[in-house]
Amino acid sequence: MRVFTSLDEVAAAAGQDLGSTDWIEIDQERVDRFAEATGDHQWIHVDVERAKDGPFGGTIAHGYLTLSLVPWLGSQVFELDTPGAKLNYGVNKVRFPAPLLVGKRVRGHVAFGEVTDVPAGTQLIIRYTVEIEGEPKPACVAETVVLLLS
Repeated sequence: MRVFTSLDEVAAAAGQDLGSTDWIEIDQERVDRFAEATGDHQWIHVDVERAKDGPFGGTIAHGYLTLSLVPWLGSQVFELDTPGAKLNYGVNKVRFPAPLLVGKRVRGHVAFGEVTDVPAGTQLIIRYTVEIEGEPKPACVAETVVLLLS
């Protein structure tokens, strides 16, 4: 776990690979709870029997479920213990290159991108790759934006 306690430390880490998390299994219960929370009950996510004959051979996690894991995965790799508030400012780019079959394990790979000064403070780009164990393509690639207020 890498802990950043100053904006100078964050800036110095621009472009650096911060590492990977442990693997976590994505089970049907998690997918079902996400479906309940979001109202997305599409059969490819929640109907185990029907999905067996579907395009993926089983149920798959929602793309936005995978994306929602990004902050938690990042917290296993780094901590921003800088002065001031930290805000999720947005997402520049998100892609879901491969379906995430329920029962598979994923891990997050994290890298810092650009760090720029903005009127409200410091803007940090964080690049996440959510890898699927044993698969050539990731489940999600996302470039998030964090605003570190001064």
